[in-house]
Amino acid sequence: MAALFIIASIGVLAFGTRKIRGTVTPRQTQLFGMVTASIFAAQMLNWPLPGGVSAHFVGGALAAIVLGPHLGALSVALVVAVQALVFGDGGVLALGANVWNMAIVQVYGGYAVYRVVSEYNETGAIVLAGWASITLAALSAGIQLGLSPAFGSELISVVTVMAGGHAVLGVGEALLTLLGVHLVARFDAADAESVEGGVVA
Repeated sequence: MAALFIIASIGVLAFGTRKIRGTVTPRQTQLFGMVTASIFAAQMLNWPLPGGVSAHFVGGALAAIVLGPHLGALSVALVVAVQALVFGDGGVLALGANVWNMAIVQVYGGYAVYRVVSEYNETGAIVLAGWASITLAALSAGIQLGLSPAFGSELISVVTVMAGGHAVLGVGEALLTLLGVHLVARFDAADAESVEGGVVA
């Protein structure tokens, strides 16, 4: 199963890379670095859940909203890969599954929610995208863990703990996503004004 998720994750990320090839602007590149570094730092904070699992801010919806889904997926995938390969967080064998859950399910799922709801309310869309994204990722991870030999036949229990726990903690993800989007927007606006001011001068 580990190999399957590695292949699936690489396939989706490769597709996303082809979609944005030649379209990424210098400003998006700058935002990519800032968002990726911020998500990396935020993901280092973990909250334990019952059953030997834990939760942490992932930032998939934040990356998707600020960078777009394809670039956002690459951002989160980079964070997850560095944490696994350099710090051993999550484990190398689970890297494909972790990328799938956090960089694909969460990013694209959160972006889909954002796109639908933003037609009616921008703030509500950001908040709901943050909450839904981590809950969907936890549901995906819960199914994977529940079907693994390590948890035997505890699929329902594991899914309940993972999805239920993250649904509650998702409130924090939602609020941090809203805060992050506003901070990035403020930074981007200030940087744009600085560049324009320099050009005029």
